[in-house]
Amino acid sequence: MSATIPAESVAGNADYRPLATIEGVRLDLRYASPDNFAGRDLYSPLDCGFLHRDAAGALAASADWLARERPGWALLVLDAMRPQRVQEQLWAVLAGTELERYLAPPERGSIHSFGMAVDVTLCDASGRELDMGTPFDCLDERSHPAYEERLLAAGAIGRGHVENRDLLRAAMRQGGWHGISTEWWHFDCGDRMAVRATYARIL
Repeated sequence: MSATIPAESVAGNADYRPLATIEGVRLDLRYASPDNFAGRDLYSPLDCGFLHRDAAGALAASADWLARERPGWALLVLDAMRPQRVQEQLWAVLAGTELERYLAPPERGSIHSFGMAVDVTLCDASGRELDMGTPFDCLDERSHPAYEERLLAAGAIGRGHVENRDLLRAAMRQGGWHGISTEWWHFDCGDRMAVRATYARIL
């Protein structure tokens, strides 16, 4: 098992960077509000607006590319560092249902809990969040990048939604991020097995 660090210690640890210090990145951490599938604030009083410095550097590269391609636009981070204790609370909400496939079980650990994943979307130059066809945390197939062509054909999402998602994916690729097949908003920094073996888990 990798090393661990209490979430309360992250702010004073040089291995982690506050996302508020990255130009072109805005924060709206949805698990620090009731605006999430659990329906309650899961973060307060913790400050979870951090990533491991490796992931923060990758996010800065993505934000820089976006700023060149779309001046004034920004990455809007919806979730970043997610302590293990919060992952356990989220798992408790979905455990035993078919929706648990959207979460890593606590014993394996979410890459968020290593400070190496983000949930992110885009804001235009006027600060408006782009329409991606579903809200964040919409736990159904309309959120699945793997099904976009079928969803388009069925009229479940529109071409503009996919174009917005494509722009987000392009920006994130510039920083070396990897998307997943089930959530348009989720990106990992690095191989998941390597992350779990190398980085500290945030408790």
